[in-house]
Order: sequence, then structure tokens, then C-alpha cells
Amino acid sequence: MPHFTAPLTSRLPNVGTTIFTVMSRMAQECGAINLSQGFPDFNAEEVLFERVHHWMQAGFNQYPPMAGVAPLREAIAAKVGALYGCRYDPDTEITVTAGATQALFTAIAALVHPGDEVIVFEPVYDSYAPAIELQGGKVVRMHLSAPDYRPDWDAVAAAIGRRTRMIMINSPHNPTATVWSAADMARLAELTRNTGIVIVSDEVYEHIVFDGEPHLSCARDPELAARSLIVSSFGKTYHVTGWKVGYVVGPVELMAEFRKVHQFNVFTVNTPVQLALADYMADSSRHLGLAAFYQAKRDYFREAMQGSRFELLPSRGTYFQLARYGAISDMPDTAFVEHLTRKVGVAAIPVSAFFADGTDERVIRFCFAKNEDTLAEACERLRAVSSIG
Repeated sequence: MPHFTAPLTSRLPNVGTTIFTVMSRMAQECGAINLSQGFPDFNAEEVLFERVHHWMQAGFNQYPPMAGVAPLREAIAAKVGALYGCRYDPDTEITVTAGATQALFTAIAALVHPGDEVIVFEPVYDSYAPAIELQGGKVVRMHLSAPDYRPDWDAVAAAIGRRTRMIMINSPHNPTATVWSAADMARLAELTRNTGIVIVSDEVYEHIVFDGEPHLSCARDPELAARSLIVSSFGKTYHVTGWKVGYVVGPVELMAEFRKVHQFNVFTVNTPVQLALADYMADSSRHLGLAAFYQAKRDYFREAMQGSRFELLPSRGTYFQLARYGAISDMPDTAFVEHLTRKVGVAAIPVSAFFADGTDERVIRFCFAKNEDTLAEACERLRAVSSIG
């Protein structure tokens, strides 16, 4: 095995392997049920695979346009317009990306300069801060606390200064399964009014909002839409997370800067999959029915956990469920999920992994995007846990 022996200064000296990789690997090694990483254990509809095969066989296997194939961008424009009332130009204001994480990274790389400050809300998805730091930006963290994880808007107002370049938001929110309210969106608009602040709105779970509540996209508010790059994910919406296809919409001025970076860090995205997704989007029930589909799974999981010693927090969106385990153990959450994986046979995610300082409120995250048989077996094992440590 060769070794690099010259001095090497890491660009991300405090970053290790993501917790999702760690827990999924541990689950596989232990034969545990994996409720940690956020992916389904079921397939998409067969017709989606048929459409990919169709376009492959039809010869559409070469580079598509840099911004994405026109039929898919047009389908995205139609969907966003129908849902949120905001019309984006498919030619200049929509870009297809290699997943949502690439879209987020590219937005940050395009718009954050060294010394710029970027406000994030933590617990925060783990790709945000490294992307900001790689551009020489400063991460400004707004703390959200259990059990409700609501933004403290007075603290946000105090944090905004002359170096504030961007605010990153995520609703429905991973990992907390909370959903921002109309009041939250109004306050965000108020605080960014007449500023040069850009909003990057991570809306990958836009179609997974429960109990009849609407998704309050930045695209709904003309004031916010004018300063926002909005990111979504076909992987989350159509149960194909491994395909890594997403998109970003935004005003032409921001999208022009986004595409300058996009063309060099990924250039473009899988051609037959894009065309297949455009075909599949023609039936809007496929995304409009997602909330009911996952709400049934949420309700099944919560019902199956009745009688356990876990305290389930509200799950208002996404396909995640947070749980307190204080009645079971006083172990740190990282040690607790390792014990669950190795000894109980169910893998989860410690929420402390989403805090830079490791804030540990003894809360863990389960993913219920699984078949009912998988959830039933996992919940049976979890109900049997009485005390640890």
C-alpha cells in the first residue's frame, strides 16, 4: 500500500466520516434493522424503471444540456407553478442537479466568498457547514432545542450583520421532523427585506407534510422567492435516493451564478433518468399522494411503539421520528444508538451528530420509510427495551 509522506494540511480538519455511513455500516455488520439512514427499503413503481429503459433503448445516452433536459425543466416549472403559484422560466431559472447535496454545495460555492457569514439552524444536516467552510465562509449557528425545535427569531435578528451573506433553511426539517409556520416565513421575509442576503431553502421533503398542513415553500412568497435558491430531490419524492437527481429553482440573477459553478463541478446529469422523470411527473398524483403515503407509515410506526419506554416527539413532516430515551438510559446518545444496533438489533441516528458542539439532549432519530414488516419487527425489538446501562 503506497503512502503519501509529504506534509498535508486538511481543508476540513474536523470532519470525519458522516454518521449516516457509520451507522449504516454498523447495522450491516451486526445484521441490525437499519432505521438510521434515510432511505426506503422498497422500490419505486415499475413504470418509472420502464421509462428509463425506454430512453436508454431509444439512444438517449449522451450528454444532455448542462442545465438539464428541456422536458424535465418544463415539468418542474409546471409543478412548482401549480403548487406554489410562482412561475420559473425553464430556460434560465431551473437547473437539474446530481442530487440535492450537490445543489446545496453548488449554491454555497457560487455565492459565498471568504469571510462571508452563513446562518444555519442546528441540529443541521451535516453537509451544510463543510461546504460553507470550504469556501472560506463562517458558519453562524442558531440553536434549536427539544422538544419543539422552533427558531428564536430575536436571536436570528441579533446574528444578522454586515457580513451575513446567506441564510440556509430546511423545512420540513431533517432531523427534527418539524415544519415551519407561516409566522416563521413572514419573520424570515421581514429580517431579509432590503438586504443582500440570499436564502438557500432545502425543501427536499416538500411533499411529506402531515395532518393536512401545506408546505410553505419560499416559492409561495414573492418576496422570499426573489432572493431564494430552492432545492428539491427526486430521490426523496420517488423512492430512488440512489439515483441522485434533484433540482434547484431561483431567480435568473442567482441561477446564472449557480450555473457558473454547476457546469464545472458536475456539468450535467444522467440523460435517460432525466427523461424518465419528466414522463413520470406527468401524473401529479405521484407527488401529491406522498404525504398520505408517509403519514400512514408514521402512524403505523407510532402505534407500533405504544407500550415502549421511548417518548416519541411530534413528527410533522419528513420520514423521520425523534424519540427521547431518558426513561431507558442515561447513556450519551452516540453510545445508546451503538448499543441499540449491536444488542437490540435496530440502528438509529444520535441527534447530537447534527450539533457542532455535540449537544446531547438524549434524543435519537428513526427513519420510518420502510415496509410495514420491517417496521413491525423493529418496533417489537424496541418495545422489549426496558433499561440500558
